[in-house]
Amino acid sequence: MPLHHKLLATLVALIWGINFVAIHVSLTHFPPFLLVAIRFTLIAIPTILFVPRPRVPVRWLVGYGLGFGTLQFLFLYWGMATGMPAGLASLVLQSSAPFTVLLGAVLLRERVGRRAVIGTLVAMAGLAVVGWSRTGGAALVPFLLTLAGALGWAFGNICSRRAGAPRPLHLTLWMSVVPPVPMLALSLVTEGPDRIVRSLAGALSMDAAGALAGLAYTVILGTVVGSGIWTWLLTRHPAGVVSPFSMLVPGFGIVASWITLGERITAAEVVGAALVAAGVVFGAARPARTAAAPDRPSPDGRTPEPVTAAGDVLITDEVSRN
Repeated sequence: MPLHHKLLATLVALIWGINFVAIHVSLTHFPPFLLVAIRFTLIAIPTILFVPRPRVPVRWLVGYGLGFGTLQFLFLYWGMATGMPAGLASLVLQSSAPFTVLLGAVLLRERVGRRAVIGTLVAMAGLAVVGWSRTGGAALVPFLLTLAGALGWAFGNICSRRAGAPRPLHLTLWMSVVPPVPMLALSLVTEGPDRIVRSLAGALSMDAAGALAGLAYTVILGTVVGSGIWTWLLTRHPAGVVSPFSMLVPGFGIVASWITLGERITAAEVVGAALVAAGVVFGAARPARTAAAPDRPSPDGRTPEPVTAAGDVLITDEVSRN
């Protein structure tokens, strides 16, 4: 993966880390299922009106919307509304990375090499250190709900990669068309019309200003910008190379939660975040090339970059999009 792609992946991790604080603030006013429905409705309406539908199979578009949009945020918002701290949620949700690597190997036949395995294991060890230092304050149910959200994210990653959209941002925007109807129906059944009306009626009050600001952040930066860049990267690199960068999110999320919400940060969390960063950098680095047949020079006389490997994850013809 080129350096500027790594920087883009890191930027997405920063955006998504802060996003957990924005979600926490939004949930102080809106019930969780309604909040998910509103979040994606605000994107879906202008998307339907102004953005051409991506030329991808409908099954992968719907699968992406169900996994990344519906299941991930249904369980994440539910878990945070029932007591999952924002910083810890940013950690647990990143278990989508090993889920994605596993699904990529099983469903897409992506071969994960030794460097990627070692890097992922180091990063997972960092996640375990941070998780061990924080799980004492979280109940089991919110933890499991957030873990289910991570599995939904991984499923969405695979579907977006299989879609292979020529315009990834269009795919990201049209993904938002899937969640509103099932989430609104779930909100009506579980949260009730009265609670929905009360939260919408009070949305323009000063008390709801922070919640609206958090909602705007999740819509514009968390979804359009962050997910757009993420989808673009997944169309150019194997899921097993891109997904480990999501494990940088907890470091950003924990620090942001500490600064804005006063959530405590410990020495163990600093060590764990350092392990996560080291694992991601090592796993995504391109190994030194061994002796091999020389590449054919390009017309300008330069030797092109190899396109058969990204990091240490080999790309089969079926999934290579470079």
